[in-house]
Amino acid sequence: MSPTRRDFLKYTGAAGLAIASSDLVGELIAQSPKGNPLTSTFKGLADVSLGEAKRAGCTYADVRFTRSVNSGVNASGGSDRADDGGGFGGGRGGRGGAGRGGGARAGGRPGAAGFGVRVIHSGVWGFASSPLVTEDEIRRITRIAADVAKASAIAKKVDVKLAPVPAYTEYWSSPIRKDPTSVPPEEKQAFVQRVVDAVVKNRAVSRVTASVGVGNEWRYFASTEGSYIEQETFEITPAFNVSAKIGDVTKTRNFAGVPKTGGWEVAEESEMIESAERIAAEAVEMTTARPIGLGLKDLVLMPAHAMLTIHEIVAHATELDRILGYEANYAGTSFVKLSDVGKLKYGSRLFNVTADRTIPGGMATIGFDDDGVKTMRFPIVREGILVGLQTNRETAPLIGDKASKGCTSASSWRDYPFLRMPNVHVEPGPKGSPTPDQMIADTKDGVLIDGRGSYSIDQQRYNGQFGGNCFWEIKNGRKTRMVTDVTYNAITTDFWGNLDAISGQESWRMFGTGGDAKGQPTQTNSISHGSPWLRIKKIMVGAAYA
Repeated sequence: MSPTRRDFLKYTGAAGLAIASSDLVGELIAQSPKGNPLTSTFKGLADVSLGEAKRAGCTYADVRFTRSVNSGVNASGGSDRADDGGGFGGGRGGRGGAGRGGGARAGGRPGAAGFGVRVIHSGVWGFASSPLVTEDEIRRITRIAADVAKASAIAKKVDVKLAPVPAYTEYWSSPIRKDPTSVPPEEKQAFVQRVVDAVVKNRAVSRVTASVGVGNEWRYFASTEGSYIEQETFEITPAFNVSAKIGDVTKTRNFAGVPKTGGWEVAEESEMIESAERIAAEAVEMTTARPIGLGLKDLVLMPAHAMLTIHEIVAHATELDRILGYEANYAGTSFVKLSDVGKLKYGSRLFNVTADRTIPGGMATIGFDDDGVKTMRFPIVREGILVGLQTNRETAPLIGDKASKGCTSASSWRDYPFLRMPNVHVEPGPKGSPTPDQMIADTKDGVLIDGRGSYSIDQQRYNGQFGGNCFWEIKNGRKTRMVTDVTYNAITTDFWGNLDAISGQESWRMFGTGGDAKGQPTQTNSISHGSPWLRIKKIMVGAAYA
C-alpha cells in the first residue's frame, strides 16, 4: 500500500523512517504541489540541512534532492535477429520479418534518488550524499560534509571564493507538448515497430534495432544564499541502426536521431519513420563502398557529424577548469590559455560559437545550474576570435568575472557538482549563405561526412583524428560514390581556420549526446551541439582505421 502524505510527514519526524529512494520519494514528489518550491515538503527537509551546516560553522551550504525515472520502447528485426527470449526485440524473425519488440515499460522504471550536501568550511569544499531521505540522515550527512571540508583544509592553498548570485524561488520544467507519461505503451511500441517494418522491406538488411528512451529527472535545490528551486526535465532519445550484409561484408548505418529535452513529440518529429527506407538503402550501399585515397581534400561536414568535432576541440577546450589544470589527471587540459581570451584566432571569420543552456530542446537546457545560477546564452568565439570561456561560481572569480555563466552540474544526487559544458553551437551563416547543394556544387575534390564515428584527441584538445558513419566522394561539384574508412586530421586552430563556407539557418540542426565523461569519479553529461553545414578546405584525409 502506498503511504499517504500524512504517513510520510509522520515517519520523517523524530522517528526518522528511512525512505526508499525508488518509491516514497516519488510519492512525496507527486503529493507536493508544483509551481511554488516554498510549499514543497522538500523545503522543510532542505532547511534541516542548511540549519545544520550553519551550526557546524559552514560559510556556505547547498543541498540537492534528485530522482530519475527511465523508461523506453524498442523493437528489432531482420534475417540475422536472434531469439533473445523477449529482451531487446524479443522473438524470432525470418528474412525480412520484423518481430515484435518487448521493450515497453509502462509507467517507467524508478531510478536513483537521494540527496547530496555541499558545504564550505575553513575555505574548503566538503561533500557527502545518501539515498536515505530522513531528517536524522540529513543532519548526519551535513555534518560529514563539514568534517570533510575541515579535514581537507589542512592541504588548502587558497580559500574558495564564489561569485555572487541572487536568491531565486522558482519552479522550472522542460517545455513539453505531449507528456510521455500520458502516451499509452502500445502507441509507443507501435511507433518503433513501424520503423522496423519499413526497414526490413529491404531484403539485404540483416538486422535493425529501433528504440526511444524516455528519461525523467526531478530535482530540488536550496542554498544558504536563500534560493529554493524545483526543476523537472524530460529527455527523449530516438534512434535506430541498420546492418546490411552483401556476401561476406556487413556494414551498419546509424540513423542520427536527435535526442532532446521535451515530450513524446520529440520522437514523433525525429523523422525516424520517414528516414527508414533511405537509411536501409544506405546501409546496403555501404557494403560495396571502397576506401578513399590518402591526400588533401575539402571536407563538407553535415551537422550530425560536425557535432562531434565541435564537442571535442571547441566545447571541451573552452572549459575554464580544464584550462586551469583541474582535469589534468584524467581527461587532460587545454591548449587555450587565459591570456588568449580576446586574442586567439580560433578559426576563420565565418566561425562563430555560442554556449546556450536556454535553447528549447537542448540536452543541457535547464532553468538553473547546480550552483543555483540562472542559465544563460553567451559567446565563445566571434568572427574567429576567442571571446569567452565556460565558468561557474567557483571559477569565475579566478579570471575576474563578476558572475558565473551557469555551468555547474552533477550527474545525480550522489555526485559532486562541478563545471560541465553547456550546449555549444556553431552559428549559421548570414542571409545569402550557400545552401548545402551549392556548397557541394562549389567543391571540386572533397568528402561529404555524416554521423559520428571513431575519434582520437590529445590531452590538450589540439591534435585530433576524427571519423564519421557515412561518407560520399565529391568530384567536380557532384556527390558521387559512397566511400569508406575515412578519417581526417585536425589541428584545432588550423582546422577551423580553413573553414571557408557555411550554410544558413534553414539547414542548421542540433544533435546531442548523453555520454560526455569527465571527472574522478567519472560523471556523464548530456549536451547538444548545433551546426549548419560546414566546408573545411584542404585537410589531410586517409584511412587509418575502419
